[in-house]
This record gives sequence, structure tokens and C-alpha cells, in this order.
Amino acid sequence: MGETPKFEDESTLILRCQQQDHQAFGQLIDRYGRTVLNVIARMIGNQTDAEDVAQEAFVSAFKSITNFRADSRFSTWLHRIAVNKAKDYLRTQGRRQEREIFKPKENDGSDPIMDLPDERTPEHGASDKQTAYHVEQAIQLLSPLYRVAFVLKHVEGMDYEEMAQVLGVGRDVLKMRVYKARIKLSQELEWLKEDL
Repeated sequence: MGETPKFEDESTLILRCQQQDHQAFGQLIDRYGRTVLNVIARMIGNQTDAEDVAQEAFVSAFKSITNFRADSRFSTWLHRIAVNKAKDYLRTQGRRQEREIFKPKENDGSDPIMDLPDERTPEHGASDKQTAYHVEQAIQLLSPLYRVAFVLKHVEGMDYEEMAQVLGVGRDVLKMRVYKARIKLSQELEWLKEDL
């Protein structure tokens, strides 16, 4: 009879969501949930709390989906909500949370920063994981402004135009933040190496 197709296009799913269709929203979350969670986790530095904040972002997105006007991509709109929820969380947690080190879960292949090439020797694999862990630590030591700019650009692969839409900041400011994040990241990595 009226069976829903397995892979509907995004605009159809959004229209269904705007009619309060939870199943359609679930399909959108299946498409974008992992990247949203990754951004939040890197912003706040704690996987468990990131899952809670992501859940809040998804609930907020569903409640306000009728306001989505397609003047940007849905993923951009959803990331904007997620980033704002993460910023709210950081504000309520204060400076204490900012310096906490995020220890990533075992790599399931879905996290780009942990996707390092495997070599034949176990020592090389262990070295790659250690390097990835140090990079993750260094990212967490960045201030939230630089951290989110770096993650959106280099982990999520967004261009500056989309980043500007997500963060509500001009492209030139974002380019400077990414540049400064790279400098600070290399300094933090040097500091972490010396600490070993």
C-alpha cells in the first residue's frame, strides 16, 4: 500500500519532519548523527557528556524543524544547533572542562582523526595509535574557539563558507582561527612529546 521508500531524499524527509514525523527525523539523524557527535565530543572533551549534549541538540532540532527554511543545507543547520549546545555546555561547566583530556574510544573506523594507515608491524600500529592519541590530546588543549574551527575544517572537512554559516562568524575570522589553531596545535604536540 503506502510503503515508505528506504532511501528518501533529504527534502522529503525534512517535509515529513516538519509534520512531526519521528521516523523521518530518525533517518536524518542516522545520516548526520555521527559527525554531529564527533564535533560535540571534540568541543567539550568528554564522550559521555557529548552524547548527552548531542541528544539535546537533536531534540532541539526536531522541536524547531518547522523553522528550517532551506536557505542553508540541513547538515549546516543541524551543526549550528549542535555547536551552540556545546558552547552552552562549556559555559555552564566553566574553565575546568576546557582542560580535560578526551580519551577516545577504541577506533571503529568512523573517526577521521583516528583513521591512520595500518602498517605490517604491530610496533608501527601502536606508534600510529599513540600519535593519534597525542593529536587528540593536543586538540583538547586548544581554546574552544580554535578547537571548533579546527575540527570543522580539518576533521569534518567543511569549507569556510559552511563553517561561517554554522558558527555565524566571517570567513576571514575563521581562516585566522584555523591558522592559529594549527600553530597552537603544533606547539602543544611539541610540549606533549617533551613530556614523554
